[in-house]
Order: sequence, then C-alpha cells, then structure tokens
Amino acid sequence: MKKIRRALISVSDKNHIDQLAKVLAEHDVEIFSSGGTFEFLKSKGFSVTEISTYTGFPEIMDGRVKTLHPKIHGGILSKHDHPQHIEQMKAHDIVPFDVVVVNLYPFEKTVAQHGVTQDQAIEKIDVGGPTMIRAAAKNFHHVTVLTNDRQYEEFAEQMDQNQGSVSLEFRRQCSVEAFARTRDYDEAICNYFMQSTHQETLLDQHFSLTYQKHQAMRYGENPHQQASFYLPQGETSSLFDKVLQGKELSYNNLLDAHGALELMMEFQEETAVGIFKHSNPCGLGLSQDSLAQAYERALACDPISAFGGIVALTQKADAKTAQAIVETFTEIVIAPAFEQDALDVFAKKKNLRVLEIPFDQIKKKWASHTLRTLGDGLLVQQRDQWMIDVRKAKVVTTIKPTQDQWKAMELAWKVVKHVKSNAIVLADQHQTLGIGAGQMSRVDSTIIAVQKHVCKTTHHVAVASDAFFPFRDSIDQMSTHGIKCVIQPGGSIRDQEVIDAANEHGMCMLFTSYRHFKH
Repeated sequence: MKKIRRALISVSDKNHIDQLAKVLAEHDVEIFSSGGTFEFLKSKGFSVTEISTYTGFPEIMDGRVKTLHPKIHGGILSKHDHPQHIEQMKAHDIVPFDVVVVNLYPFEKTVAQHGVTQDQAIEKIDVGGPTMIRAAAKNFHHVTVLTNDRQYEEFAEQMDQNQGSVSLEFRRQCSVEAFARTRDYDEAICNYFMQSTHQETLLDQHFSLTYQKHQAMRYGENPHQQASFYLPQGETSSLFDKVLQGKELSYNNLLDAHGALELMMEFQEETAVGIFKHSNPCGLGLSQDSLAQAYERALACDPISAFGGIVALTQKADAKTAQAIVETFTEIVIAPAFEQDALDVFAKKKNLRVLEIPFDQIKKKWASHTLRTLGDGLLVQQRDQWMIDVRKAKVVTTIKPTQDQWKAMELAWKVVKHVKSNAIVLADQHQTLGIGAGQMSRVDSTIIAVQKHVCKTTHHVAVASDAFFPFRDSIDQMSTHGIKCVIQPGGSIRDQEVIDAANEHGMCMLFTSYRHFKH
C-alpha cells in the first residue's frame, strides 16, 4: 500500500475534478496545481499550491512551458525509499508526489471539428501533460497516475478503504492505462499530420490502429465466439447507435447493416430499396413513383432469400412501405428518417430493429480502408470506392445497346460490385432480377442468377459480371434464357472467344476495364 500525501493536478478536462479534490482534502493530501486547474480549484474553495510558486519559475510562452521543471519531474520520478534520491531531493528542495492527475489537451476533438487550421491543431498538442503522465506511469511503484475521470471513483474507494492509501495493483493498472493514453494521443497526432501532408497511411512503412471498445456484442458470428464493436480512439458515437426500436444489434446484424449501407450509397440520390442477407444483396428496386413500389421490386428479385434479411431505404420511410415490409419477416429496417405512421406500423413487430442512419453522415465517418486479420498479420487496402460511368465503357460486340439496356447495365454494374465473388447480377432499369453470388466457378453463379429470373421479357435485361468471363460457357448459358446484354471488365486471355460467343447469340457486350472482386 502507498500512503497518499501529496498530489499534482493539471487537467484540461475538469469534469469531476472538484469531487476528486474533495476526496484528497478529506485525507489531508496537499494539492499542487497549475494554470486553469489552479484557478478552478481555488474558486471551489480548495487549498492549492500553484506550481509556479513551488518551482519559483513562472508559466511562460502562453502556457507552453509550466510543468517542464526539475522540481516537478524530480518529485514524480524519484524513488521515495531510495536513500540517494531522498538526499538529492532534500538538496534541491524537491518534494515527492504520490499521485499525478493529468488529462491532455483535446487534440482529437479539435481536429475532428470542421474548418480547424493546422495552427489551431498544433496549439492543442500537449507536451507537458504526456511527459508527466509517462514519468508517473514509469514510477508506478511509488506514484499513482490518473488520466481519466473514470478512475476517480475507484481511487476514492481505495483511499477510503485503506486510510488514505492505494494498492500496488491499482497503481500498476493505472500505469497501463496511462501508457495506452499517451500511445493513442501520439497516434492521433501522427495520423493528422500524415493526412494533412497528403501522405497515404496505407503506403507507409508502418500501419497502426487505435480503437476503443464501444459496445460488447452478445457473441460473434456464432454463440461460442466472443465479440465487441470498437470505434477509433476519441470517437464517442457510431452511425449504428440510433436504434429506434427492437432488440440490440448483434455482430451479424452490424456486418449485414454495413454491407447494406455500402450498396445503398450507390443509389442515395434515387428512391431506392435494397434487401441484404448474409453479406449479399438479394434484391434492389428503384422507383420514380413511390418507395413502396421500390420495395416491391426489390422483394420480387428473391422473396425466399429476403426472409430474415435487412431492408435499407434511401428515403424517409412511410406507412405504406412499412406495411409492405412487415408482411415478410425482416430483421432490420434502415432509413435516413421515419414518418411517425411508419414507426407505428413497425411497433407492432417488437423484435424488428429500426435503425435511423442519415446518409449524408456516412461518407464523413466511413473508413477509407478495409482490414482483415491474416494469420499472424493484417491485410489493409483502400475501400473500393471506384465506379465507372457505364456510358464510357467500351462496346466490344457488333450489336450496340439500346437506351433501356444502358440503364439496365448501370443498375446491374452498381449492384454487382457489392455481391460476393464470383458475382453475376441480372437487372433491368428498375430492379435486380436475379443474383448469383459466391460460387467457385462463374458459370455456376450465372446459372443461379438466370434461374432466379422469372420475367418473360428479356430484351431490356442486362447481366453484370464482377470480373471477366474465363470461358464462353457463361455466355452460352445466358443465351438459352434469352439474355441480350452483358457488361463485364474484360481482361481474359479468351476475351475474343467470349466476344465471338456474344456476337453468335446476337448479344451486345461492354468492357469496363475495371473489376469489383469482393471476397
């Protein structure tokens, strides 16, 4: 146990600091403080010694230099039971500090604000604070370091239960949190300057992550797996926080909700509805008339797979659309807003999760990269945000697309980007008509997609493939179902064979030169 006799307090965030000072005062702990913290505690009636009075050196350079002094760091770093250290402290009139309470200038919050200049960001880089924190954390055998107001309550309990002392275990625990805080702080500063100088973090020699737990999941993909949802350090809220009704979101719910939003971002300017299931779209519909019609078109693509899926809307949900949605078992409904009449309809399904996510916030908060653990390492890549203007794609067949086929290809190409590879999507200009996902051969994905297509007319239908066709077999399969329009990246050594097959079957075919694998 370590008796607390002297405390050094220097905080930017003064939340609960007066309550902590009250605990210290009740245990006759002498308090030293600086700048704004000194003025704050003094105004609350506490007896406080100003650091500049103790050191005999004033705060200078607009407060940039105030705690960087041997009498401060000697008092933090000294071993309180070391004879030579005790002798040197006496010789230089240094007093030992038993507890150091420091939190840092709000750099993360500052740079997250719109329009912040680099000079403003620089002034929020704390120097003295991290130095004191690291010194106290290093010396945890003798010093308790508190860096977060969450620690104040446990510290107070230790003081009360142990007659003004705290345990080594608690000091060690606080030391770990302190080093984590300075690590996160430095990481935030580093990332800010890398971005502001237009350096690509992903291309740098080092890639590091600093995330904090936002929410514990009941379990992961399966009940025997533990899981949690993390946010970047400094972020306090997530796009997925506003659940208006229903059960708590699960690990799988979040995965599918994320995928649904990625898909719907391609259609955010339109009246669109997407249905998502097991990390794949199983239907997307557009309408110029109503959201309800867009939902009907999305559902028609694969009503069996839609059972237990996620429905995502690009427009404010209305009662008519809500009523259509609840007629099929749905796990989650996502929309940028909800009419009260729609919420009243959803309320009848108590387990249905209703999630409000403003689409204009997604691009601001979406990560610019994707991550995957890989054995003993980590795979990092830029998010696939590229979308070619289909009208600029190369027509490689004799037959050219009609206007309706152009529109169908635009829809199909946007959707196929979000389907697990190998991916094939059939669509007209209003909706998806068949989706083949995740097969080991492209012809199998083609067979699945065309078999789901039940419309009698096919001359306005387009097929999109996320990558090139390695053989003509998929083209031959499409022809048996009357498909007359195909869009694909091209790039196979057998491209000419595939083009010849399309010409033989009277198809038009486009090459985009860009693929959209999604593994």
